[in-house]
Amino acid sequence: MKAVVCTQGELTVQEVDRPEPGAGQILIKVLRTGICGSDLHATKDAAELNALMLESGYTTAIRPEQQVVLGHEFIGEVVSYGPQTRGRWPAGTTVTALPILHTEAGMHLTGFDIHAAGGYAEYTLVEEALTFPVPDGVSPDKAAFTEPLTVARHAVRRSGISKKRPAVVIGCGPIGLAVILMLKATGVTTVIASDPSPGRRELAARCGADVVVDPRVRSPWDALTLKDPVNSTPELLAFALTMTRAVRRIPFASLEKIFFGAERLGRSPSGPVVFECAGVPGIIDHIVADAPLRTLVAVVGMCTEVDKFRPAVALSKEIDLRFVFGYDPAEFSQTLGMIASGKVDPSPLHTATVGLDGVAQAFNDLGDPERHAKILIDPRR
Repeated sequence: MKAVVCTQGELTVQEVDRPEPGAGQILIKVLRTGICGSDLHATKDAAELNALMLESGYTTAIRPEQQVVLGHEFIGEVVSYGPQTRGRWPAGTTVTALPILHTEAGMHLTGFDIHAAGGYAEYTLVEEALTFPVPDGVSPDKAAFTEPLTVARHAVRRSGISKKRPAVVIGCGPIGLAVILMLKATGVTTVIASDPSPGRRELAARCGADVVVDPRVRSPWDALTLKDPVNSTPELLAFALTMTRAVRRIPFASLEKIFFGAERLGRSPSGPVVFECAGVPGIIDHIVADAPLRTLVAVVGMCTEVDKFRPAVALSKEIDLRFVFGYDPAEFSQTLGMIASGKVDPSPLHTATVGLDGVAQAFNDLGDPERHAKILIDPRR
């Protein structure tokens, strides 16, 4: 079969052996695969990615000298089953799957490991237990967004954001745009998006952002209207004083019950939820410095460089930092259902489709934020 092979940062189309499904696995014919920013990073600096994965206990991640087939955002058609499978779906059924493969060598992340070739190929392997049929009527171009949209779904769920709490999305690349889609699908009423790229700001608006700003012209914090007294420490202190005076005017009222009860009901003063989707050094410190008090920051963007922020500033403002990564099978299934029902439409993110021989050029083209958000690969194009 044909596949795009990555070695020493170079992408070439080669003839490779078609994989054979092992225990619990399905062989699928790839219909679409998305190019992810992490694929670009793996190509540019596989050694750095390998070192990062080693720190989390993952020992078989891609190394520069290896021949690895990238691609973890894919859909395909069932071709055949390996041993110890149930044969859940007939051949030809369109499916998508979590990019995880179990072999005798252990657990592997599909597309980042020589033990688990990815979807930049005509065929790939998936785990039957982690495979989901694509509902009828869902186009391959939309179904291929299940994996990246699930990353955004997980980020939104992990943030714990409520519908009335405003959201600020910093960085409107593919993951930031996916977060905007998921925030609006969840019912969040106010989403402010910030990006210096005119093209990405336009896509953010198409994805449902209520306010879109160019941070070089207007701060996203200036676009934020908060009823809670969290714009400054004196404002919060004044609120505490006013509330205490009011409670003590009520006979037999319990200060503890009222304050702690409001906290349990989510009525305590709080800032917005910020989704950091830029992944560049310095952005976390920038957010901590400028965000209102009691802001929750969900860090979604992957910054692989050493970074720093001032803990004392975060402490004095009671900023919550929450780092998010990946997702679980239930979220994957839920996201596929949201795409199928039309609750989430990833079409604005899809800016081009290429064949295997166009992948190398697509990697170059994705460096221009004015031209592309997400490029899909059709191996038979």
